[in-house]
Amino acid sequence: MSTRARYFVYARKSTDDSSRQIRSIGDQIGEVKDLADRAGLEVVETFVERQSAKVPGRLVFNEMLDRIERGEANGIIAWHPDRLARNWVDGGRVIHLLDAGKLVDLRFPTFTFEPSAQGKFMLGMMFSQSKYYVDNLSENIRRGKRRKILDGYWPSSAPAGYMVEPGTKRIVPDPVNAPLVKEMFELYASGDYTIQHLRAIMEDRGLRGRRGRPLSLARVQHALQNPFYYGVMRFRGEYYEGKHTPLTTQAIFDRCREVMNERSNNVGPSRRPYFLLGLMRCGVCGCAVTMERQKGHCYLRCTKKRGPCSQPYTREEVVIGQMRDALRIAGISEPFAQRLWASLDREAANDSAAVAKERERLERALESCEAKRKRLNELCVDQAISVEEYRELKNKLVDEAKRLAEEIAHIQSGVTGWLEPAKSLVTQSLKATCVAEGGSPAEAAGLFKKVGSNLTLRDRRLKWEPRGAWQVVVGQEVVEMGAGGVEAEREEERGKQREREVEWSRGESNPRALAESPGEYADSDERAAPGAALAAPGPKRGAGRERTGDPTRGAVPPTSRPVAGGNHAPPDADLARLVAAWANLPPDVRAGIVAALRTAKPAR
Repeated sequence: MSTRARYFVYARKSTDDSSRQIRSIGDQIGEVKDLADRAGLEVVETFVERQSAKVPGRLVFNEMLDRIERGEANGIIAWHPDRLARNWVDGGRVIHLLDAGKLVDLRFPTFTFEPSAQGKFMLGMMFSQSKYYVDNLSENIRRGKRRKILDGYWPSSAPAGYMVEPGTKRIVPDPVNAPLVKEMFELYASGDYTIQHLRAIMEDRGLRGRRGRPLSLARVQHALQNPFYYGVMRFRGEYYEGKHTPLTTQAIFDRCREVMNERSNNVGPSRRPYFLLGLMRCGVCGCAVTMERQKGHCYLRCTKKRGPCSQPYTREEVVIGQMRDALRIAGISEPFAQRLWASLDREAANDSAAVAKERERLERALESCEAKRKRLNELCVDQAISVEEYRELKNKLVDEAKRLAEEIAHIQSGVTGWLEPAKSLVTQSLKATCVAEGGSPAEAAGLFKKVGSNLTLRDRRLKWEPRGAWQVVVGQEVVEMGAGGVEAEREEERGKQREREVEWSRGESNPRALAESPGEYADSDERAAPGAALAAPGPKRGAGRERTGDPTRGAVPPTSRPVAGGNHAPPDADLARLVAAWANLPPDVRAGIVAALRTAKPAR
């Protein structure tokens, strides 16, 4: 050769994961430098790249060829031709540089190249073989994944909450993270947590991903949308039934999806603390009721989108107080709940015939679903429907089959179709009593969303309709609350006390009122006893003392009382209606429960 060749050393591995192909780069560089030393070749620079050569676009490789075009070197040393190219674009560029004379020599420890027509032909054959290898490998991997997914096993890495079992290579629940992922779904399904808040909670409780790091917001959101967690695998747009252990149920997963859809059009961050926002409408004009903060207090008001409205501002505490009274109306006592649970358990134990009938119905529905899937496959094979239509219909059938399988599993475990919703309503009724007496305002509002619907606010009074079976528990189709409620009365008393203190500090108070006020307001911060909202209208404690000013202060007007009892016990005549509405029980089951409950009126 007329001029001495100057060489670039190029080494590459197919992944940037530091835990895979650990020795590949070092071994390649060691071998090619030994070759350069033996042959006395001049090495200008070494290029190292960690990227697959299956597709064009490698930055380090392109930089090396650009520098060769500029004349900085005219030779390349690599371990094998497949290190340079596994696609036609990169391979063609190398051969083009050889044709142009800018690349005069290639050296490989495992392959001999000569800059001649035959040498370039053999080099092209090696590039073709490298291309065939990667294409064939991709096809084999895709075939293996298809077979694995059809057999019911996930063909990729384990999602958060799962791990790969050594030996079998099956995906199984992670004993540490699986309970946390299950809890994550339950918390988000409640609707009380944003994804940001949920991620922070899960991070504090120790939920980690594959590499031991906390889950990012994107991964938390993806997990909440991944059907893998209720037993269905989504692979390339299609759903397949999995044989792995689900971490949640389809019902909870669907609820999470609903919450996420609702939050997608939610209000901005500045309004999120207003947990009553968007809950009710104005009882006069029908416009939405919004919230705003003034002087440290939250107020509800009509948006007046349809014109002027005469409705006044309403303090948040007033509405929360009425919601607490509404929960007292819908609540039941613990003795009554215990009696209902015991009766339901006894009837469920004798309900084997109904269980068998329900199971037979579900199994027939499942068989029908499988038959539809077979017919759908035939339509797809005959090209009677498009691939998109096939995937959409198949995904719906897979979801339906999964739901039916879950119901059959419940039936086989002894849980009847009516027992679970019946017990759930009893539990929620008992929870309503507890939240009404000791829950936070956010808890009271959250539970009231489940109890009531079609909320309107008029003249500072809350009007609502009980949902579903709650109509029988409450005993009315439409309920109009009092003007304030027990909680609002206590808050109003505190506000008046604060106003008096401000007046006294300015010297504007009546000395007589100042002398009487301690006795008058001594009990203003006491918690009202359970059932206080049921008391007959009359003066509060201290109302019989001599006062100045308004003689009605201290007495609660009749309009401020709830329309129904707070901790009322349903009369015996309502028991049959109550239990029947809860569970839609068969007549013989309903009669047995009513007979058991009629023996004594529940003590409250």
